[in-house]
Amino acid sequence: MGRDDLYKTVEPLPARFNLCDYFLDRNLREGRGAKAALFVGDDRRTYAELSRRVKQLAAAFRRAGLRPEERVLIILPDGFEFAETWFATLRAGGVFAMVNPLMKREQYEYYLEYTKARVVVTHSEVLPELADALRSARLAPAVFVVGAEHGGFVSYEHALTAEDPDSALAALEPTGPDDLAGWLFTSGSTGHPKACVHVHSDFAYSTETYALRVAGYRESDVCLSVPKLFFGYATGTNLMFPFRVGASVVLFPGRATADELLDQIEKHRPTFLTGVPTMFNNLLRSERIAKADLSSLRVSLSAGEALPPQLYSEWKARTGVEILDGIGSAEMFHIYISNYPGDVKPASLGRIVPGYEARIVDAEGRAVADGEPGRLRVRGGSTALCYWGDKKKSRETFQGEWCTSADIFRRDAQGYYFYEGRDDDLLKVSGIFVSPLEIENALLSHEAVAEVCVIGKEDEEGLVKPLAFVVPRTGHKGGDALAAALKAHCKERLAPYKYPRWFIWRENLPKNDRGKVARKELKAEL
Repeated sequence: MGRDDLYKTVEPLPARFNLCDYFLDRNLREGRGAKAALFVGDDRRTYAELSRRVKQLAAAFRRAGLRPEERVLIILPDGFEFAETWFATLRAGGVFAMVNPLMKREQYEYYLEYTKARVVVTHSEVLPELADALRSARLAPAVFVVGAEHGGFVSYEHALTAEDPDSALAALEPTGPDDLAGWLFTSGSTGHPKACVHVHSDFAYSTETYALRVAGYRESDVCLSVPKLFFGYATGTNLMFPFRVGASVVLFPGRATADELLDQIEKHRPTFLTGVPTMFNNLLRSERIAKADLSSLRVSLSAGEALPPQLYSEWKARTGVEILDGIGSAEMFHIYISNYPGDVKPASLGRIVPGYEARIVDAEGRAVADGEPGRLRVRGGSTALCYWGDKKKSRETFQGEWCTSADIFRRDAQGYYFYEGRDDDLLKVSGIFVSPLEIENALLSHEAVAEVCVIGKEDEEGLVKPLAFVVPRTGHKGGDALAAALKAHCKERLAPYKYPRWFIWRENLPKNDRGKVARKELKAEL
């Protein structure tokens, strides 16, 4: 596909373009001012109420010294204030940077120094870890604190309500499509997280392609997410995309446990569920799942880690709803390969999203044949400009319009893509590269296995063989008998050399802040 044909997928944006207007203000112009935009517990906020508070907060940011293209560091749990801060940052021409509100002081010190944020918005519950880092920051930011205790910083609510939403300070910054809008952080699997720098048009492009043409958001939808809003996957699926069509969003600040999700589903009856494989698994294993009413669900999304075919089948059998698994990245903002409604191929990531182009290449950048593994190169209208402050890594990843993934994929003859894992996760067993995901999927198809992670371990001869960390399902117990059964199960389904040689039984597997199994932590245990 030629470049011009690729980008014709989306209508050109006007010379003056701001995401706050595109996602939020348009709903007032289209007559949705009185409609509920956000639900948090028993409270709701309409589009008109949210718009007014966003204008006031944008004015407060400017009064505190925020200038266009300066960073606002958002360290908040999910709630009204997160959405207000995100939109107000864009309205004032700032650049959002979002991080987990459950980190430690040393991590906050890194983000404060790295972002050089002019404004920080946080919650009183975060202050025990954050306050000292703020006070010792080399570049002292303006700090707004949500909650009753402000720790000597500025009260978010007092600063907001003191401003006039019709003042000049509250006006929409006249940004353009190519002005800076947001930083999305990498997972930091090889060191400190780096920021992928995105402009306003990047977020609109993914919205017009993936959200509208694949996931199929509707104005009538009520959306609920397992991942939290600081994670770009959820910022898209549970804030930007629903607002583009005037849908409603459910937010909750606590952990996304199975009980919490079932409570939210019972209370708000969502139609759209953004999930990750681990949580779909936890829901299906919940004691409440047999009696839970999931009939409101219309669409389920998954990303972040591989979705086992067995898990997909169980979810569809229980709910009647497909899981649209896909792959995205901070470098591309959101999902660019996805399964489609009515066209789900279990174990695959689906097909390319309209407006994107992908290739599988070898180490020299040459295209490989279908069925052969290699690195994924992708291009489309949402590619980041660079990694902030890392020229070398930027050049390795971004080549013109193309972004080269660090992960290994393959594509079949029908155009469906399959994730093989990170290049450093692949196991070389008997001289042949083996994807741990293939072994994990085989193990998960056994009735005794709830969760699993496969890594490589050297045997007494120094040769790498698979080792499986396994969480048994309720009613099953780890031990020699189960290990023998699982080995036999794998040998029936996989090449003989792929079965796990060792098993370590666990009550749970460690997860990172995005809900993925922390494979690196498990490797460190050996």
